[in-house]
Amino acid sequence: MPSEAEQPLPAGAFTAPARPERGVLLERGPELAAAFHAVDALVAGAAAGGPARGGVLVLRGDPGVGKTSLLAEIHRMARDRCTVLTARGGETLTSVPFHLTRQLLQPALDGYGSEGVHHLFGDHFDLVAPALGLAPPPPPSAAPADPQGVRDGLVRLLDRLADGLRDRPPVLLVDDAHWADTETLTWLDAFTRTREDGRLPALVVVAHRPLPGDGGSRHRTMDHDDGGGHTDGTALLAGLADRALLTLGLHALTSEATAELAREALGAHADEPFCRELWTVTAGNPYETVELLAKVRDHTLEPVAGTAGLLRNLAAGARGGGLVTRLEALGSGPTRLAWAVAVLGADSTPDLLAKLTGMDATELADHTERLRRARIVTPPPRNGGATPHLEFAHPLIATAVHGSVPPAVRTALHGRAAWALAEAGRGPAAASRHLLEVHPDDDEDVVRGLRAAAVEHLAVGAPDAARRCLERALAEPPGPDTYARVLYELGCASLLTAPAATVLHLRSALALPGLDDTLRTDATYRLAQALAHNNQLQEAARAVAAEAVRTPPGTGRRRLQAAHFMYEGFQATEEDGPGRSRRLAGLTAAFTGADNSERALLAVRAFDAMLRGEPADEVVRLCDRSLVDGAPARGLGWTDPTWGFEIPALTGIAYVFADRPDRAEALFTEAVRAFEISGWSGAHLAFAHALLGLVHRRRGDLPRAQHHLEEGLRLADRVGDGLPVHWDTACLLVDTLLARGRTAEARSVADRYAFGPPWPGAIVLPDGPSVLGRLLLAEGRAEDAVRTLEEAADALTGRARHHVVWAPWPFDLARALAPVDPDRAAGIAAEATAHAERLGTPTALGEALRCAALFADPPEARGLLTRAVAHLAASPSRYEEARARLDLAHATGSPAALARAAALAATCGADALATAAVTARASGHPPE
Repeated sequence: MPSEAEQPLPAGAFTAPARPERGVLLERGPELAAAFHAVDALVAGAAAGGPARGGVLVLRGDPGVGKTSLLAEIHRMARDRCTVLTARGGETLTSVPFHLTRQLLQPALDGYGSEGVHHLFGDHFDLVAPALGLAPPPPPSAAPADPQGVRDGLVRLLDRLADGLRDRPPVLLVDDAHWADTETLTWLDAFTRTREDGRLPALVVVAHRPLPGDGGSRHRTMDHDDGGGHTDGTALLAGLADRALLTLGLHALTSEATAELAREALGAHADEPFCRELWTVTAGNPYETVELLAKVRDHTLEPVAGTAGLLRNLAAGARGGGLVTRLEALGSGPTRLAWAVAVLGADSTPDLLAKLTGMDATELADHTERLRRARIVTPPPRNGGATPHLEFAHPLIATAVHGSVPPAVRTALHGRAAWALAEAGRGPAAASRHLLEVHPDDDEDVVRGLRAAAVEHLAVGAPDAARRCLERALAEPPGPDTYARVLYELGCASLLTAPAATVLHLRSALALPGLDDTLRTDATYRLAQALAHNNQLQEAARAVAAEAVRTPPGTGRRRLQAAHFMYEGFQATEEDGPGRSRRLAGLTAAFTGADNSERALLAVRAFDAMLRGEPADEVVRLCDRSLVDGAPARGLGWTDPTWGFEIPALTGIAYVFADRPDRAEALFTEAVRAFEISGWSGAHLAFAHALLGLVHRRRGDLPRAQHHLEEGLRLADRVGDGLPVHWDTACLLVDTLLARGRTAEARSVADRYAFGPPWPGAIVLPDGPSVLGRLLLAEGRAEDAVRTLEEAADALTGRARHHVVWAPWPFDLARALAPVDPDRAAGIAAEATAHAERLGTPTALGEALRCAALFADPPEARGLLTRAVAHLAASPSRYEEARARLDLAHATGSPAALARAAALAATCGADALATAAVTARASGHPPE
């Protein structure tokens, strides 16, 4: 954990001037030294041509302690050598997604032409540019942007910016980060995480007030929401501090420094009693000290003991109620203008202020000047052609003024602000932060505005902002004809981020009138998706089945039926699996793939037929009919929101286990491409890598399979823990590592991802208990392996699932039982052979014959193994072929067979198998 400022700094770190240029930076030497050292290291690393040596610095302190002044000094010291990007949070802007991200990145992009900007964004311009306000949001008909994909795109953008600024590496200064929007903090959190080279290409300096748990503060009551952010923001700021080079706690000035400030401002004759009282009244807070000294000058008080008693009354006007009283003393015009600035925040441009206050240009200029002379506002300089806007001189003033606006007036101002922003063409999202503050009043215009804003928020990858808008719309409330639709939209907004909330909202929407047949079908389908994501497969299946009965025949009903059969088939246990399969086969018997509803049901049927071990030719025929020219039909693609990614995934998986990994690889490669282009870089992309890992595992390219599976787990780990993709990918990785002979690594993966009982409610890819039994056998735990494999047998045979490659429990159980119960083992092997013959794939036939050879006399065993090798040589399964060739070499004593087995095992990356074969060749004896 980074230490506070009291920790000794590295020797020689302080090369900045020991005496700050301005008095407000008194006693900030250690903090300036740390910042200078960090900037120096960043520039030196970039100049050396290697990876930049950036990092995170955190400045933490109470309001008014000097965080902003310190950031300004860091800006001054870095601007000649670095590209400095700045942003500042605002108390009324925490609900505006990507607000600070835009402040930071838009100026950096201004120097690039349109072509240069598109080059920086790469393939992700359409995904990321709307979040930065550089392109309009996608149309409502488009799928919502994946928030993680947008975040990752912004990380890549900053990486590319930094790469192009190696001669002036970027320094990001974020002030008042306790009021940052969550989307910006999430992006900064992702950007600052450890890279492969351990270095960051930028220096990020974050300043914020103490977080909850950091200790008390007499100014805490002026913070927004006890630190200015909701729980997520607080956690993200804490995470930045955990990775920081240093967390610098800013403290109040000592009495000596306060006296020095007083004498700089008022003259050397300021005596000790006066300075001591000044320090007592302000508690050494730099902002309050400077403000009080300005008041002393305004009142032409002599800084001597005789006037020290007046300081406390003067100080009361610098903050809180005293500041409000001082504002009101300026008159109604300046007060109304200050209220408008408090409501508009960063939108306090002359045009919008005029619309909010009803003032003309002359009045605005006059009242602005009065506020400026009272040190309440400070007009910023024009910057880069942007329209100037008014700002409060300090966040403490902004908080006090905002809190002083009468509630009814503040609500009215927010309503007028929303209207003014809409009139100015700023769009629903810009107006929504004001609509969130308007009191509910059965206003359908407010509901429409909030719903439109939610669509924009979803389009730029800000589902939390969309959720806030829709929840507020419900409170308005909407009319009876609209209420169910808003609930439906709210459920869709939280589908990927909060499945439990989605279930609640969609069930409520379906229980009310107002949804037409199309929306009811979509709401039910999404409800089932949310239940499935929440590991409630039985409820998902029941929900779509019940709605299908009420839905008229046609595409909508078939969509629900596809979901019903899919979620029932995904369950790890079900009451009547064979009956469900018969009903599915009957429903689809006459389907030709005429439309997407037929194609989706054919994909579900192909997957079910594969699990049952039906003839592979039939499985391939069904898969082919579910596609159009070998690819998913339009509307059934990987990122299509109507059907979901599951439909093409089922087709590809069925192809894999029908010995057609070539067709599956084409589908899964397209899945990776589609997810990456669409920015779906979370669980979807993780699953796509797992599917590619499956293809390469079945082909026997074990190192490549391992690569994709480890990448899948890495991506899944960023999303959360215990996801379905974790189980599938860990299962495949365990199986792949076992094939490579890396039993200890396989056990490590199994333990890390809790791969084992209790099993999840969904089936695992491939069958989880079968793979666990294989791991236990490799570890020499035969009894545990037999028990696990027998449980797998009971679960699968009761459902008539007999695919001996998907669930290879018969082969491993027969081998485990061979020494202790050879008759039973031989019976299991014979039954598996029958299932393999029905399935008819070369892989299944070769594996079955190889297992059967265990129970035959030597001449028959050689014949069985010869046939096994022939089948496997005709299959895509190179690893299984290498094992069969090694068995045949053992049975025949053939050096040539041994050499071929060794070469093939090495090609597959089956390290242990190759080593055993090479050792056997060297000794002249085939392995036992």
